[in-house]
Amino acid sequence: MGEFDLIARYFTRPGRHAVLGVGDDCALLQPQAGMQLAVSSDMLVEGRHFLSTTPAAGLGHKALAVNLSDLAACGAKPLAFTLALALPFIDENWLAGFSKGLWDLADAHGCELIGGDTTQGPLNICITVLGEVPPGDALLRQHAQVGDDIYISGTVGDARLALEFFKGTVSLEATYFEAARLRMDRPTPRVELGLALRGVANAAIDISDGLLGDLGHILQRSQVGAVIETAWVQDSAAISDAMQSVAFNKRLDFALAGGDDYELLFTAPPDQADEVLEAGEQCGVSITCIGRITPVAGVQVLDLQGLPISRRFASFDHFAH
Repeated sequence: MGEFDLIARYFTRPGRHAVLGVGDDCALLQPQAGMQLAVSSDMLVEGRHFLSTTPAAGLGHKALAVNLSDLAACGAKPLAFTLALALPFIDENWLAGFSKGLWDLADAHGCELIGGDTTQGPLNICITVLGEVPPGDALLRQHAQVGDDIYISGTVGDARLALEFFKGTVSLEATYFEAARLRMDRPTPRVELGLALRGVANAAIDISDGLLGDLGHILQRSQVGAVIETAWVQDSAAISDAMQSVAFNKRLDFALAGGDDYELLFTAPPDQADEVLEAGEQCGVSITCIGRITPVAGVQVLDLQGLPISRRFASFDHFAH
C-alpha cells in the first residue's frame, strides 16, 4: 500500500461542511458570517506524549481530543481539522484502529477531516483544529479578575495515576487501573461545557501540563495571583475512586501537577456561581471550586489546616529530562 492509497482508504470521506476537503493542495472552508475562526495545533510524539503500548484506537481518539480540548477552553464550536502523520511503516491493522478512534470522536463533535500530510518516520501525530466563536465571546486566559472563584471540571490526576502505575511507583486494584488508564488514553474534551461557559466564565484554559502550571498561564496573562485550597483533594467530585485509593500526598501531587487531564480550569465571578453549576449540570460534568483569584502575584497552595504549603509542584515541561 502506498501513501495515497493509505490516505484514500483510512482518511478520506465525503465532505459535509467544507467547500473542499481532502484531495487538493488546500481545503476550502466558508465560515459563518460574523464568526471568528479559532485555530489550535497539538503534536503527539511516541515516548514523549504516549506509550508504545497505547491501543491504536485510543491514540486516534486522544490525538483529536487534546485539540478539541483547546477549542473547549476558548468556548469555540469545532468545525474541521487537519492531520499530519509520520509512520515508521504501514500497518493496516494499526491504521484501521487509529482511524476508527479518530473518526468516532470527530463524528461525535461534527468535526470533519479536511486535509493533512503523511510521511515515513518515527511515530508522530500532529493535528490542527479549527472552530468558530462569535466576536467577543471567546474564553481567554487574560480576563481573570481579582475575586473570581477558580473552578475545574471533571476529575484530575487520573492520567498521572495510570502513568505512575506503569512506572511501578503505585499499586492499584485492576478496576481502578482500568479506569485511570481510560482517562489517560481517552480523555473527554469538554466542548459542550466550553460553549455553556461563554458569558459566564471570565478566563479559561484546559489542563494539559498540570493544574498549577496551566493556572499559572492564566495568572501571568491576567496579571493576578491565586490561592488554591486542598480540602477538595481530600474528598470531592474532582477526585475519582481510583485517586482516592492512594495516599493523600501522592493524590495531591497527581491532582495539582499531574497533567494530561484535559479538563477545563476557569474563573468566574462569585455572583455567577449558580450559572457555573447549572452549566455543569446541563453538560453532565461535575464542577468543583478549588480557590480564588487574588491581587498578589503567584500561587499560594494551602494545606488542610489553611496554612501555606512551601514545596514546589512541578508541571510537565516538554524539554525537561
